[in-house]
Amino acid sequence: MRKMKRKPTHPGKIIKEDYLEPLSITIKDMAELLGISRKTLSKIINERGSVTPDMALRLSRAFNTTADLWLNLQKNYDLWIAESLSKEWKKVKQIPLHLLHFKDKVNSEPVASH
Repeated sequence: MRKMKRKPTHPGKIIKEDYLEPLSITIKDMAELLGISRKTLSKIINERGSVTPDMALRLSRAFNTTADLWLNLQKNYDLWIAESLSKEWKKVKQIPLHLLHFKDKVNSEPVASH
């Protein structure tokens, strides 16, 4: 896995700096437009909340982007945080490759359904 050196930008910061501030939209007005509470949007903008699939759909509709954009921003941020703040995942032992490719050795006939 290739580690990103720079911490990815949280999607909340992008909402704030690229949309709300330039368009002079308040958190209250944006939350109303999105059909969510001001508190929910505030948590995302202040990087204490995450963009969920539902939120990604709402943002994509409001800003004429894709839901994938918002989900990828969140995923990149979350992975960087997890990789940087915890070393526990490095203790996991890898399964030998020859065991991971067992499907070639097993009869791959489909199971009959009833």
